[in-house]
Amino acid sequence: MEKRSGGRPMAVLRPVVYDAGMLIAAERSQVKVWRAHRAYLTAGGVPQVPAPVVAQVWRDGARQARLAHLLKGCDVAVMDETAAREVGELLARAGTSDPVDGAVAVLAAWQEATIVTSDPDDIRQLLDRLGSRGKLVTVQQV
Repeated sequence: MEKRSGGRPMAVLRPVVYDAGMLIAAERSQVKVWRAHRAYLTAGGVPQVPAPVVAQVWRDGARQARLAHLLKGCDVAVMDETAAREVGELLARAGTSDPVDGAVAVLAAWQEATIVTSDPDDIRQLLDRLGSRGKLVTVQQV
C-alpha cells in the first residue's frame, strides 16, 4: 500500500479489463455498470479494453455516444505481434477460436487484472490455460 500525504495508507487498485459485455451494457445505459465505471475512475483507476473488444462492438459512432463516452475513460490496449501470437497459441491450447476472448484473457493475465465480463465460463477456461487465477466479475454483478 502506498501512503497518502498525511500518512494514511492509500489502497492500490487492482487493474480492470472490460470485455464486450461491459461495453454493450454501458451502451444500453445500465445504471449499475455506469456507477461501477465512474467509481473505478474516481478511485484513480483506468480500465483497460483490448482493441479487438472495441472492434467487436463498434458499429456507428454517430449512434454510439454512450459507448464513445465510456471509452474516453479507458485505455484501449493495442494488440502487437507478440500479443497476437500469444492469443493464437492460447486458443490452440484451449481448443477454442474466439480471438476477442483470447485478447481479454491475455491482457488480464499480463496485468493480474479483474475482468468484467458477460462470458465468465469461456474467459475462465482461457485463464486456466494461462495458469492465471484472475478474478472474474460478471456484468450483472457490478
